[in-house]
Amino acid sequence: MIVEEHITDYLRSLIREDKNPEFCRIEEEARSQHVPIVKPETKELLKILVLLKRPRKILEIGTAVGFSALYMNEYQPEDGTVVTIERNEKRIRKARENIKALDREEKITLLEGDAADILRGIDDSFDFIFMDAAKGQYIYFLEDVLRLLAPEGLLISDNVLQDGDIVKSRYAIERRDRTIHKRMRDYLYTIKNHSMLETAVLTVGDGVAVSWKIGENHEKE
Repeated sequence: MIVEEHITDYLRSLIREDKNPEFCRIEEEARSQHVPIVKPETKELLKILVLLKRPRKILEIGTAVGFSALYMNEYQPEDGTVVTIERNEKRIRKARENIKALDREEKITLLEGDAADILRGIDDSFDFIFMDAAKGQYIYFLEDVLRLLAPEGLLISDNVLQDGDIVKSRYAIERRDRTIHKRMRDYLYTIKNHSMLETAVLTVGDGVAVSWKIGENHEKE
């Protein structure tokens, strides 16, 4: 845990329950089954960013059971839509059930398959992109993500601090996790230094990077 547990517990105690009981059901069911959905404080951050940005078109990489796609769509403008990508067949089935339960089939498009392949085939522009997939793949998704992100769009990358392990030496990381550790460090360095992005890394949940696309040809000073 990045933030001390008693502080996290207090902040979570301030979160109001969702008015729609279906959101509560989906969230509680996912957490009880250890499905990797966004942490409560990350959910709150997504809500305020969507309310501030008012994105008409959101792209999500990593659907899981559809909770965050549904949650973001709840706070989009009336004509807002979400395209979300998932490759796990079991989670795809559950996500489709949840999307149907909230009657969002016209608002949320679920694309099935490997995100790297699907991203290459998308020819569109999105105001807001939420990256919540396999952490070791973020760096490989970035080129297409930046192509698809509209100027002045927001890129939100979840789970970037790896329970605090990101600050450790690679030799302090278990051998099986070193590749992911290195790739995430590379990803954070890239988005912090990229000429088209301004990025803040926040200690919210398991670490969230908020990146603003400042333009196609802007050069940082």
